[in-house]
Amino acid sequence: MSNHELTKLLLSKHLGFMNDHQCKPESLMMSYGYKPALSEGAIKSPIFQTSTFVFKSAEEGKALFEVAYGLRERRINEELGLIYSRINNPDLEILENRLTLWDAAEDCAVFESGMSAISTTLLEMMHPGELLLFSTPLYGGTDHFIHTFLKKIGVHTLAFKPGQEEDEIVKMIEQTGHADQLSMIFIETPANPTNALIDIECCKRIADRFCTDEKKVYVAVDNTYMGPLWQHPLKHGADFSLYSATKYIGGHSDVVAGACCGSKNLIGRVKTLRTFLGNMAGPWTGWLLLRSLETLKVRMEQQAANATKVAEFLSHHPKVEKVYFLGLIKKDTREYEIFQRQYSSAGAMISFDIKGGEAEAFRFLNHLKMIKLAVSLGGTESLAEHPATMTHASVDPIHKKEMSITEKLVRLSIGVEHYDDIIWDIQQALEKV
Repeated sequence: MSNHELTKLLLSKHLGFMNDHQCKPESLMMSYGYKPALSEGAIKSPIFQTSTFVFKSAEEGKALFEVAYGLRERRINEELGLIYSRINNPDLEILENRLTLWDAAEDCAVFESGMSAISTTLLEMMHPGELLLFSTPLYGGTDHFIHTFLKKIGVHTLAFKPGQEEDEIVKMIEQTGHADQLSMIFIETPANPTNALIDIECCKRIADRFCTDEKKVYVAVDNTYMGPLWQHPLKHGADFSLYSATKYIGGHSDVVAGACCGSKNLIGRVKTLRTFLGNMAGPWTGWLLLRSLETLKVRMEQQAANATKVAEFLSHHPKVEKVYFLGLIKKDTREYEIFQRQYSSAGAMISFDIKGGEAEAFRFLNHLKMIKLAVSLGGTESLAEHPATMTHASVDPIHKKEMSITEKLVRLSIGVEHYDDIIWDIQQALEKV
């Protein structure tokens, strides 16, 4: 079934009165998956601040637990009720339904943080003795989890760099001695903080090459940098599309959450482990994210437009050595071909090398007036940080140097302010360097 057909099926199931018209995701963010009649006619979903739910009968309770704990498959047309907010909650279910729309996914699981979404997915899909292939650079938290915790439980790991040829990566896998145990390819594209691109379709081909009748090799993509709008990994062959929902999905720097989208079967497995780890998002988090989804498209489009203006300014500034921004990728290059095929926007994340080193980078950061010196990204306000000593502080120094995460690198998350004001602030801070 194509993504278009899947989206149409999902819409038909949840919005029967719109069967003759396929609405865009940004339109459905206002109402999809929510029935006002079930909540006293409230136009917006209330916050279901409850720990547990009442069963209509003992038989219903038994049936719900059988499905929730995987004792049997859900029957055709069987409506699943609510049990306990660690397992399901209306705010969370509505949110998960809406998040499937952007990626045309069958299902979605929401977590209390982006790292809990990533770690739960990896723990469910990886077993001791298996091999994980991953791209570099990665977000510092993911890098730390792979290099410390996964190795501690006996998972073998292998890193590859942007720009490496497919045959070269295949050869690297074969040389590990664990090629027959390759279980997952985990990539972050664009990479944090350098905006380096990884070809999802290439990763899918590599995964298929090592698949057997007994074992499938999965592809997971951390799509945080592009949010749900500018890149859709599932359309390019990925099995999982992961987000730190704290970022663009939340968009207001007031909530921490994560999300994982994929097939019904795979997300069902992830949700089962989530139930027992207890790291699902609560009703307040779900409600806040539902509110944020309504403005996601307009926010992200404004941020992208601003970022293009800022990147252009930085690319001509005498105190800036290099700008890492998708909109500045040179044409007729392999990276540009990936960009054209995989993305619908250059995004709103910019990194740049300031001429000098840590002292000059810190002087710039310390003289910003409107842009806030803080980690995270994707919020309405513009942020700046120093990856080498902040978000990627735990990354091995040799790896940081190899991945261009140097002392002169500054990362910017562009917000929705007027671009003239963002540029003014950057310019006056650069003058102090």
